[in-house]
Formats: sequence, C-alpha cells, structure tokens
Amino acid sequence: MRQPKLLTTIRDYSGRLFLADLAAGTTVAMVALPLSLAIAIASGADPGKGLVTAIVAGFLISLLGGSRVQIGGPTGAFIVVVFGIIAEHGYDGLVLTTLMAGFILLVAGFVRAGRLIAYVPEAVVNGFTIGIAIVIATSQLPDFFGLSVERVPADFLEKIPVLWGARESLSVPALAISFVTLVLIVMLRRLAPRFPGLILAVGFGSAVVALASLPVDTLFSRFGELPNHLPWPQLPDVTFTRIVELLPSAFVVAFLAGVESLLSAMVADRMIEGHHRPNAELLAQGAANIGSALFAGLPATGAIARTATNVRAGGRTPVAGIIHALVIALVMIVAAPLAGYLAMPALAALLLITAWNMSEPHKWGEYARGALGDKVLLVLTLVLTVVVDLTVAIGIGVALGLALRLARTQPEESDWTPPER
Repeated sequence: MRQPKLLTTIRDYSGRLFLADLAAGTTVAMVALPLSLAIAIASGADPGKGLVTAIVAGFLISLLGGSRVQIGGPTGAFIVVVFGIIAEHGYDGLVLTTLMAGFILLVAGFVRAGRLIAYVPEAVVNGFTIGIAIVIATSQLPDFFGLSVERVPADFLEKIPVLWGARESLSVPALAISFVTLVLIVMLRRLAPRFPGLILAVGFGSAVVALASLPVDTLFSRFGELPNHLPWPQLPDVTFTRIVELLPSAFVVAFLAGVESLLSAMVADRMIEGHHRPNAELLAQGAANIGSALFAGLPATGAIARTATNVRAGGRTPVAGIIHALVIALVMIVAAPLAGYLAMPALAALLLITAWNMSEPHKWGEYARGALGDKVLLVLTLVLTVVVDLTVAIGIGVALGLALRLARTQPEESDWTPPER
C-alpha cells in the first residue's frame, strides 16, 4: 500500500491528539535544530543548509510517509558520502546527486521495492554504520580539542597523523566547553529523557563562550550569519555528462536514504506497536530529497534518534513531524542571529555523542557472538567504509552478504531421477 499514513490517521483525529503532537513536535524540533546545523557543518556544507533540509524534507517525509511517527531530515549516515561528493564535484554536484537520488527512490516506491530491505545483510548495515560513526567522530576532533589545523585531509589514514601533529595547538577553553557540553548531554538524557537536553546543553556551552568572551569559534565567526528565510526553489545545472558522472553517488544516497528510513520506521513500529507502509515511505523519501534539492538542501532520510524522541515525547501521528518542521522554520525566521552564537566545540560534542549512539555499543557483544561469516562481513564493511570508500563498502558488503546467504541455504532434496534413454 502506498497511501500516506496521514490520510489514515486524520480520519479520527482529535484535539487531544493535536495537543500531544504539538508538544512532541516542538520537543523534537529542539533536538533536530542543533543536530541539523552540526550535520551540515560536518558534511562540508554551510550550517544553514541543514536547517533548510530539516524544514523542507522533514515536512514532506511526515506529510507523505508511511509511518505514523517518522521524523525526517539530515542524518549522520550521509556525512561521509556528502563530504566526498562536495569535495569532488562541488555543492552543485551534491544538489544534482540528491535530486537524482530522489527520483531513484520514487521509482523504488512505485515498483514496490520497500520489502527488499530484508535482503540487505544486517552485518553490512551494522558495519557501515559503525564505520560512518568512526569517520564522524574523527572529523570532529579538531573542533572538540580546538586544534589549529589549516587543512584536514578527507582520507582517514592521512587525517590521523595530521591531527596528531597539531596536538600542541590544543585550546583549553575549547576543550572545556566540549567536555561540559558532552557531560550535560549525557546527564540530561539519563535524568530527563523527555526534556530537549541537546539544545539546552549546546545552548549552555555556547552561552558560557559568549558571556565569558572565550577565544572559541562560533557559527557566526566561522560561517557568517545564518539565513532567516528559505531560498527560492531552483533546478541545479543538469547535463547528460554530469548525470552519468554522479549516477553512482546518487544510487549510494538513495540506498542509504531507503535503508535508514525503513530501519527507522521498523524501530518506530516496535515502540508504538504499529505497522508502517514501506512503499509509501520510499515515495516520501523520494519526494523529500527532490524537494530538498530544489531548495539547495542536503540529502534526507528518516532519523532513528529523532523518531524515537518523537515517540517518547508523545507523538502519535504524522502531524507531530509536520509541526517539527514548522517550528524549525519559525526559529530560522525569528532567531537566526541568536543561533550564530552556538559554539563549534559544543556542536562537536553533540556530534561525538551522535556518533557513539550510531555505533550502538550495547550491541557489540551480540555481534561478537554471531556467526563467523557475519563477523567477517561486519569488520570488512567497517574497514572499507573508514579506509576506502562508502560506495565500495556497500557494494562489496552486499555482494558478499548475498553470496553467504546463498551458501547457507540448503538445496531441497529432489526425488527426480533421470529417464532411461
């Protein structure tokens, strides 16, 4: 079924549900706001692009999606591939890639490919997710420690020696703000999980920087003023040569968007005891990425952490996700200058926590006890993601995973005998 869940839930919608969705949508917006900024920066884009993506893509994913509680926007899973596309093809190349990925997802939804996620080996998903988390974490070390590095290489094996060589430039004020923000995030999550602790922790660390006039980079000092409105939609430069050049990256973006959104929807199903519509979800992801590209935003997908926050805050229909996007838009219009005071070390601490949560350390023991083939597949995908390239990691991981699955499948015995000739 490809009908949006909104059309189903709106039939018996009530004032009580609206109040619950309003509270949940506002709460998750406060979580999504600093994350969207931090993810855009880590991806090599302007922070305002993260807000545009959260507003446009977040609105469309909730409006058209197949889950009651899915929250969409920019996510950490895209950081590695987006950074590589921008570095190699420029930001206009990323926009065209996102647009193409959107159309690929639309086709996937129309041909009912939503159920195919069951054929992607879990070890591959776990491997590239942990690999992405490692890359995100290392990318945030310069801001976390306040290191003075003129240029950080994109390649992981080249990056580590450069960061180690810059250790003498460590900034004590930056490290202090990073540490305080990190501790606050962890404490608030444990003591008040329903509270928008992310923005409070980042806001507190940034307020200390502003009030004490600490020599620490902020969004404004590094990127200038944030936008206070959405740009006019426009098409990127489209040529046949450019399409062929970017097609492999578009398939990777579409794959990540499809897999993560459907995984997030399945997690949400378990939390609310519901059933999502996978093909409607793929159609929504396609529309959201096309919409984000038209507004020069980043790739988007369902965000597991924000979706879980929405559920815990009481959201039960797609209206909560729509409200979340509208609240971020309101903050952009009204408080963009204030967001410029957010401190870079505080945002780095936020992304380090995000990377840690992405790696799901509570499952490492389970992975270690798994079958040998699964462990090899996980480690291989992880290493390829970190050291080589996410595209290579996914391609090799999925191919080997399917080969292992076929090898484990025992052929059925047949009573057929050859005829006598």
